[in-house]
Amino acid sequence: FTREKLFTAASQGDAAQLHGLLDFLQLHRKRLTSPEFKDESNGKTVLLKAFLNLKDGRNDTIEVLMDIAEKTLDSESFINAAYTDPSYKGQTALHVAIERRALHYVELLVQKGADVQAKASGTFFQRNAKLGFYFGELPLSLAACTNQPEVVSFLLENPHRRADPTDRDSQGNTVLHMLVEIADDSAENTETVAEMYDKILVLHHKLNSKVQLESMQNNEGLTPLKLAVKLGKIGLFRHMLNREFVAEETRQLSRKLTEWVYGPVHSSLYDMSDMDTDENNSVLEIIVFGSEIPNRPEMLQIEPLRSLLQDKWQRFASKLFLLNFLSYLLLAVFTTAAFYRKDGQPPFPVENVPADHLRCLGEIISVLGAARFLYKTITIFRRNPPNISSLFTDGFTEILFFLQAALLLLCAVLYCCGRTEYVGLLVLSLALAWMNVLYYTRGSRQLGIYNVMMQRMILGDLLHFLCVYIVLLFGFSAAVCTLIDDSPGGSPTNDSVPRQRSFNVETFKCEKPSYNDRLHHFTDHVQNQTVFYVLLICYIVLTYILMLNMLIALMGNTVERIKEQSQTIWNLQRAFTILDMERTLPRWLRTKLQSGASEMVCVRNDQDDARRFVRRFVPFRVTEINWKKWRSDVGVKLKEEPAGCASVDESLSANSRVPSSLWTS
Repeated sequence: FTREKLFTAASQGDAAQLHGLLDFLQLHRKRLTSPEFKDESNGKTVLLKAFLNLKDGRNDTIEVLMDIAEKTLDSESFINAAYTDPSYKGQTALHVAIERRALHYVELLVQKGADVQAKASGTFFQRNAKLGFYFGELPLSLAACTNQPEVVSFLLENPHRRADPTDRDSQGNTVLHMLVEIADDSAENTETVAEMYDKILVLHHKLNSKVQLESMQNNEGLTPLKLAVKLGKIGLFRHMLNREFVAEETRQLSRKLTEWVYGPVHSSLYDMSDMDTDENNSVLEIIVFGSEIPNRPEMLQIEPLRSLLQDKWQRFASKLFLLNFLSYLLLAVFTTAAFYRKDGQPPFPVENVPADHLRCLGEIISVLGAARFLYKTITIFRRNPPNISSLFTDGFTEILFFLQAALLLLCAVLYCCGRTEYVGLLVLSLALAWMNVLYYTRGSRQLGIYNVMMQRMILGDLLHFLCVYIVLLFGFSAAVCTLIDDSPGGSPTNDSVPRQRSFNVETFKCEKPSYNDRLHHFTDHVQNQTVFYVLLICYIVLTYILMLNMLIALMGNTVERIKEQSQTIWNLQRAFTILDMERTLPRWLRTKLQSGASEMVCVRNDQDDARRFVRRFVPFRVTEINWKKWRSDVGVKLKEEPAGCASVDESLSANSRVPSSLWTS
């Protein structure tokens, strides 16, 4: 027997060709894992070859080969032999059997000693591979990511070798992380992934309730919930936040608890672990400060995040925002100091008069304010580097604040150096300062949405218009410059219009033809006046008639199209402002201002059937009205009456649930 003969039999599924193989191996003291029976290029064994050639889910040579390996005392090594080439390194027969959806072979392999924690770490199985499938390297992750609930149940519950769902791949991702990775926000995919996610949570809890699978972090320090946020998987993220189990043995896995129901009104308690800013790298911070995360504005509208932000705004952020706005009105000092600046060669000495002292004080206040804004914007840029995509959601307010501060500080440097050019920078900084007053429209819903629409139109319709307009402007200017006759024998002129070609001058003339009262003198210097007038008419028709009217129509369409979207973006911008102000507060005050209050929940201990009290730290209560689901059966709730307290009785004990992150055994 040779490797070629064995591989041919395995690929054809012909067990008859293996007759006498056992006697041959025993006679020559060889095994199926011997080097002469492996593919030298990739380490493929005949068993891997057989699994790669299943026909209708079967290959008759598999049982024969595994029986021969067992009789030659090489069963476990043969079953767990893996690829050795860089592309498929680590892939075993168990991986292939799961990928081919062959449950009966998966059961056989595990029964015979297959390694359920074998990791396929080749380049084909990595996240950034151009050609491949990243499933988390582990057999359990592969079964979960390919939607095989029977295989998942067997791997977790079989009596031979159970898979460990807490095991992580080279990226630090568990099977729950991998389910987040493959989610794509479509309705079908979200439903499938959510069912598999909950199934693994429940199975793991039944087998090992002491280990919190959902709290495990990958190499980036992200739990599955935080990973869903960072990847913008809004469908699965919504499911995770609103997960509520009814079965008594799995209630503590819920992140949402129904407190009471009164008709269409539902009051729920949400588990805020990993959510609020009292923890480092919280869900709320990832969403608000992650400029490259898709679906950021929409995720903030999911409960309990929407109510959490509204609660922060009402309790402290609105007051701080008003104080910041009132302090920014010191802009009037900057305006007065700029308006009453001295003329002449700077720097100017401070004269011993009250007006001069006040002017000097105003200049100092303005420069100190510019330094503060510069430091603040640089801090924001270091945390969230600006990019094109973030401009459409976060806006360009921070960029304007940065330019305002930088221009004013540069103006101060030029002033101290005795350069009169400081006036130009002073004027530009003053204009930007008043434009930045629009930042404080975030405190008003109507004005904030209007400001967002204006930003979107500037970055969208107006920017596109300017790009096309500049092309036409330079094109027609170049054509007009070509028509100018600058030869010495050209037509004489009686005015000050220059004879030489000047691209800048002609650009100005094309841009403002209606204001050029000496156009008839200018046409004396063109070689072909007919062509010039044709160019001029075409320019006016294309720009002032066609493009401007198109711009107006597009802006009207944009307003209608992004009206609802602008509201979510305004909510995101206001959330950024809330968290930014919260970070400026001292730690002790931030802790005091955290949302939520302690709750007492009565639960049943499954071991001794005794009633125990568990203090639920910092839950967040959300009350909603849903007229479409008022007839729905809630199943269980913490309180029978909305205004009453949870009584300590057998009924309440059976109807109480505590999230896994807050459970104490």
